[in-house]
Amino acid sequence: MPSNVKVLLVDDNPMVLGMLKQALTPLAEISTAGDAADALLKAVDEGPDMVICDYRMPGMDGRQLLEKLKSRPATSGTTVILMASKSDINERLSHHESAEDYIEKPFFLKDATQRIKRVIDRIALEKMAKAAPSDGILRGSLSQMNVVDLVQSLEMGRKSCSLTMTNGDEKCEMYFNQGQAKHAQYGSITGDEAVFKVLRWTEGNFQVDFDGKTSKETTTLNTQGLLMEGLRQLDESHRDAAEGEDVLLDT
Repeated sequence: MPSNVKVLLVDDNPMVLGMLKQALTPLAEISTAGDAADALLKAVDEGPDMVICDYRMPGMDGRQLLEKLKSRPATSGTTVILMASKSDINERLSHHESAEDYIEKPFFLKDATQRIKRVIDRIALEKMAKAAPSDGILRGSLSQMNVVDLVQSLEMGRKSCSLTMTNGDEKCEMYFNQGQAKHAQYGSITGDEAVFKVLRWTEGNFQVDFDGKTSKETTTLNTQGLLMEGLRQLDESHRDAAEGEDVLLDT
């Protein structure tokens, strides 16, 4: 089910636009624009949470669109990802701090989708946090956001908090400081192994307490390292068998 995140795709190549839309539709509410001028109008009218834009387009290019979005109060908070060649990123865009990220072209569709999904998940978590009850505790289901996506979102958002996950009678608690996991407890198991164990969960509930703190430090890897090692340990049968062949997108 798509999240409540609204994404505007901008590219003058109909094929790239269509394939990205198809790949991202299960993840968010998607709208499209074939040029930057149309995208600017839609951004003002629709208020997307994120704009994913090709850099090189006729007329207004992606960087000019980004600058116009950031200069307007109504769209200044919009997250922007630019798609560009390696040379354009290195020579023209790498120091442009207003962009959230850059996707190097050509890219494999699956890789780009996974990269964009991490940003969508972070935005979704932030929107959920804003709508949280007055006690400041965010509650949700792991069917809405799985463990890996949840932890990645806390890392990307540089959150300091406690994350409690329950699955039946089982419970795991994790504590983060500026997005880095510092302590984890799963029954009698602590540290890295507790994180690896909970990554196997496919259902349950979670709650994030943004006032949750601990002085314990039991994990030895950073958050990304924990996720990479934990996923490496998971059996390949848990991966999506329906992904099929990947597609390389360029122009």
